[in-house]
Amino acid sequence: MDHKGVTIWFTGLSGAGKSTIAERLVAFLRERGVKAELLDGDVVRTNLSKGLGFSKEDRDTNIRRIGFVSQLLTRNGVVSIVSAISPYREVRDEVRREIGSFIEIHVHASLDELVRRDVKGLYEKALKGEIPNFTGVSDPYEEPLNPDVFLDTEQESIDESLGKVLSALEARGVIPSGAASQMAEAAVG
Repeated sequence: MDHKGVTIWFTGLSGAGKSTIAERLVAFLRERGVKAELLDGDVVRTNLSKGLGFSKEDRDTNIRRIGFVSQLLTRNGVVSIVSAISPYREVRDEVRREIGSFIEIHVHASLDELVRRDVKGLYEKALKGEIPNFTGVSDPYEEPLNPDVFLDTEQESIDESLGKVLSALEARGVIPSGAASQMAEAAVG
């Protein structure tokens, strides 16, 4: 199947559902013959950005590195799916400008919900001051002002959120019409 290269950038706080939705999207696209690659923030930080800390400068460097790899994939006809907190609006916008073919998806859940979901207890520790520079608690997260897609994972199921992403991809001609309805039918069946 021929398709356009595009970067689909999931941004949001830890535990909001970025990786879960991104992984489902990659699987869905690959099952339909679309060349798709996932750049997960945690995996990239371990391999491509090892040694970087959590200062603003290091976080920006990490996002620029992810953006560079994503740009290479996108220009070569791959659907590059990024799942990274990417807390600072300015560097997200910079990466968007450099890549060009870019869909920003804000994955949102309230802090109370993120604390409830957090099986590792990281939010609880951050709220007690035991983890410094924790995005959304002691370090800022700048929400996108006008994301291409807004997902509220506190109110939507994973399938509903994925359906919204697929609809956005259909609207931009990245995938053929009807893919979102195929996904909905598969979820019911």
